Amino acid sequence: MSTDEPKSTLEGSQAGPLPAATAWRAVARCVIESARMLATGVVHWPRVNVGRRLRFADGTTGEVYRETSVAVPAAEPCLLVVGFRLRLVRGRGHVLFRWESWLNTPLFVGFPGFVSKLWLAADEHGRYRGFYEWDEADLAEHYARSLWRVLALVSEPGSIDFRVVPGMHRDEVLADPGLLDGHADPSVPDWWCLAGTS
Repeated sequence: MSTDEPKSTLEGSQAGPLPAATAWRAVARCVIESARMLATGVVHWPRVNVGRRLRFADGTTGEVYRETSVAVPAAEPCLLVVGFRLRLVRGRGHVLFRWESWLNTPLFVGFPGFVSKLWLAADEHGRYRGFYEWDEADLAEHYARSLWRVLALVSEPGSIDFRVVPGMHRDEVLADPGLLDGHADPSVPDWWCLAGTS
């Protein structure tokens, strides 16, 4: 799927999770690869975006509380946004989750195609977002549909969703959210569509 121009936005809620056995095998392979990557020092935690507030088209905002990246540029970049609401987490529980989420790193960095992730704190409706750059849209979708099985263990039913926009570098979208114009589906809330940053 090589392209210079974005062609489509893949609908996460329509795609749904991968079959359980397929997803859990992919997660297990990821954990093994993540351990190797963490041991060899190829995973980094830049601070340049930490504290940045992202505003979305549905009127909600999320503050970046962590960034994770690998020093591998994307040959076929795409933007991936994953959203979910945690089950039974309220008030100070959100602070505990942000600390605990360090432990979740092995669940994504070892998936093929991972480039970077901005971890966003819960928005005004309790939705967490991961704002990623991935190499190859098909690999991003595979990751999101595998992750779905993990998120389902701790998330409110019906709250998990994702969008993949091929042909876009994450940092280009951060610099110019207007690049996403025309990719939002008017029939669903634009929870994933970046509208601005501060």
